Amino acid sequence: MAAFCPACICVMALASAAADRPARAADLNDYPTSARADYVFACMKANGETHQVLEQCSCSIDIIASILPYERYVSAETVLSLSQVPGRFGAMFRSPEEAKAAVTELRRAQAEAEVRCF
Repeated sequence: MAAFCPACICVMALASAAADRPARAADLNDYPTSARADYVFACMKANGETHQVLEQCSCSIDIIASILPYERYVSAETVLSLSQVPGRFGAMFRSPEEAKAAVTELRRAQAEAEVRCF
């Protein structure tokens, strides 16, 4: 008869307890509902205001949220917004490598969402 190690038993007990409790919204994502709604409204404005587009835009933000933590999403959106300001102020957000990396990460998540949802 094979013996189980005590650590294995603890891991199995924790996995069983986790499977028995329902998932909370905070466990699934960290995007607030208002941020998701803003994304969907803007997406629908850009792509058409049909039920199919509603489904596609909702899918899109779900994919983005599964790839990119909310904090990084907000950072990238802020950089994109401020980089559109003309002059020196906008230039501060167009050139730093950290800003470029944040935008690149968001663009990759958006591209994945585009492929999977549209």
